[in-house]
Amino acid sequence: MVQVITQKSAQGTTEKPVKAVTKKREAATAKKPTQPVKQEPAQTIAKQPTQAMMRKPTSAITQKPMQAVAKDSGRTLTTEPVRPMGQQTVSKTTQPFGHFSFKTPEGKKESIPVISQYYPKQIVYPYGRIDRHIDSRLMQAATIAQERAHAHSRSRCWHYVKDALLASGVIESRPKTELARDAAQELVSNYGFKRLSVSDPFSAPVGSVLVYGTARSVGHVELRTRDGFVSDFRSKTPSRRPLLGVYAKL
Repeated sequence: MVQVITQKSAQGTTEKPVKAVTKKREAATAKKPTQPVKQEPAQTIAKQPTQAMMRKPTSAITQKPMQAVAKDSGRTLTTEPVRPMGQQTVSKTTQPFGHFSFKTPEGKKESIPVISQYYPKQIVYPYGRIDRHIDSRLMQAATIAQERAHAHSRSRCWHYVKDALLASGVIESRPKTELARDAAQELVSNYGFKRLSVSDPFSAPVGSVLVYGTARSVGHVELRTRDGFVSDFRSKTPSRRPLLGVYAKL
């Protein structure tokens, strides 16, 4: 009896615990970790991101921005047009090159550049001086002639000066001479004009009558204005013909 008990117990103690420990531990370490690594992460990676990338962003891109463009694009495009990046926005009313726009007495729109720098060699013509001793209607005659004058000569200088003098009331009748060189003698003898002691056309007072010519030429007649000379055309500079004299009515 003693021998049987010792053999069975020895066999049970040596064989059974070893099998239980080796089999159960291997199964736990080999089978259980493989299930969550292979199955569960694969489902979450395959199903959830594809739904987020395919369904949700497409609905946001196709529906919401299209509604915003369809409704509000009319307002945004009219006020702020699309421009390439890197370019400066310039409004229509601004003038980037510094031009001053104005209307001429004839109603024509013109523009001139605004001078922002000083040039030492720039030609500047002196303004005409105002002499209170001469008849003020001569200055009105110069203004009338300037309004009626053209940009270029039409070879009718004495004709236009006659009209301006008659319209201003300086003379009561129209002069009868035809040649411009004869205007000085007729103005002095028939209309009370006097020759002024002026030899430089730029020094002539505003409204005075300047007569040019020689014995062999037709001559030229013009009125001194504030910023130049005028007859049938406007000019910043006087005539190049020989000056016979400067005349005015005192």
